[in-house]
Amino acid sequence: MKAGKIGILTGGGDVPGLNAVIKTVAYRASDMGRSVTGIRRGWEGLTHVNFDHAASVDRYICPLNRDNTRNIDRTGGTWLHSSRTNPLKMKKIPSFLEGVSFTASENTKKGVTSTVYDMTPQVLKNIEKLEIEYLVAIGGDDTLSYAAHLDKQGVKVIAVPKTMDNDVRNTEYCIGFSTAVNRATDAIDRQRSTIGSHERIGVFRIFGRDAGYTALYTAYVNSMRCVIPEYKVNADKLIQLLAEDKKNNPSAYALVLLSEGAEWEGYQVQEYGRADAFGHRKKMNVAEALNEMIQEQLGEETIVSDLTYDLRSGAPDFVDRMVASTFAGMAADLIEQGEHGKMMAINHGCYAAVEIPDPKLGPRHVDIPSMYNTERYRPSYAGKMGLPIFLTRS
Repeated sequence: MKAGKIGILTGGGDVPGLNAVIKTVAYRASDMGRSVTGIRRGWEGLTHVNFDHAASVDRYICPLNRDNTRNIDRTGGTWLHSSRTNPLKMKKIPSFLEGVSFTASENTKKGVTSTVYDMTPQVLKNIEKLEIEYLVAIGGDDTLSYAAHLDKQGVKVIAVPKTMDNDVRNTEYCIGFSTAVNRATDAIDRQRSTIGSHERIGVFRIFGRDAGYTALYTAYVNSMRCVIPEYKVNADKLIQLLAEDKKNNPSAYALVLLSEGAEWEGYQVQEYGRADAFGHRKKMNVAEALNEMIQEQLGEETIVSDLTYDLRSGAPDFVDRMVASTFAGMAADLIEQGEHGKMMAINHGCYAAVEIPDPKLGPRHVDIPSMYNTERYRPSYAGKMGLPIFLTRS
């Protein structure tokens, strides 16, 4: 009996390491006697592909093999491209499907109500048309929330977690996190020379919409103050701590790092632009807001640096290449064993296959009592004995 096809897609924001997953799945599938179909632009590929038009098929469907994936693991981004598409809540039906009936509902976000459509029937139809037996979905909370839904619809799904925010539940590590904190550390180390030379206060912003892992771990190794979404600091106290840091530093400078979703007492993050398919809008630069307060209260010169997109660009580091390749190999093992509905993970420092997280639970959050010093507004360094390498248990 001929082994069924494996489909693979990447959704949401890109991170370094995605191509290592794609390559390893293609190589392992070859060993298993299975062919691999790459689906371009994430879930959009399964909602928008029109099999009656060759150009549409070329845009969204890409057969994968050893030859065309041979060296993609050396590069960042995603070779299959990505999008933020939610088939459960499509705002617009593709033109070639006009006249086809899809379940409609009203969706309200930030006080704005719109009509959205559940295009799962079209997704299922296209998966059947492509003769895909197993689907490997690589993504963060949003992408994997639909993967969990699809598995319940009878599609055999294997999930691989990726996000530089490291906030997917049921795992201590997500692909992209190590490269992000490495890049952030390098950037801050480079900018210390300028900040110190001018005796300024450096205010840095980093990704982390709902969780502060990237900011917290970067601050951990850089001995910095940090502000994360899970805890609202007192801004006046934070500014005085920075003033003390600057005074006590022989080089007369201070540093603070903020997650993009960080807030403080009396301040709420401002958003702008249209919401994406999962209801997320871009956030105004919280570092600029804090910077204005620092200048008003201290009269100090400052430097504001946005580290966001640079951290997800370029090739993956060793950890992300290793974890990505291992997660992909584990996914292939599960396919050989006939299992599905699982997500690749690291639990208690060990590789594991776990349940795909329940979307209703939302992202994983920093445990404030064990990881964040609420008096000093910085990472907690005590009580780490016996913890796994990434200092948390999923």
